[in-house]
Amino acid sequence: MTTMKKIQRTWKINGESRTVQFPPARRLLDVLREDLDLKGTKEGCGEGECGACTVMINGELAVSCLLAAGQVRDGAEILTVEGLEKTPGGRLIQRSYLEKGAAQCGFCIPGMLVSSYAFLRRHPVVNEESIKDAHAGNICRCTGYVKIIEAVQAAAERWPADEGKPS
Repeated sequence: MTTMKKIQRTWKINGESRTVQFPPARRLLDVLREDLDLKGTKEGCGEGECGACTVMINGELAVSCLLAAGQVRDGAEILTVEGLEKTPGGRLIQRSYLEKGAAQCGFCIPGMLVSSYAFLRRHPVVNEESIKDAHAGNICRCTGYVKIIEAVQAAAERWPADEGKPS
């Protein structure tokens, strides 16, 4: 019986340096949930279609169920839903989802929140169509998206200047 060689990576996850060892082909989703105990990122479909496992890697959105953790370079910055509470914009988008009743079962919400955060960091002007486009990779089976769109619009109106939104 052969043992698979593990690789080691040190990433900045949610603002904190974390070192982990894993087989190179192990999915990032599994490393986050099982090895690093970050259970907020959910597996919905396991095929990259639903967006429940969406995280940010070096400022770009990624579906963690399709990404081999070994592909994420040493020193990468990863933001999961747990990290949103550490930023003013992340806390704002979470609060807006709560205020607007945008979460029902909650399964898609981690990916939706991360996608909303990434979107609002980059877009100075939002409208319903741009919000829909930004969340096209996230599927919600409960809300019909109306409350999610309202939550993103509400957060955009109060978005903090220090979150990197272009002027």
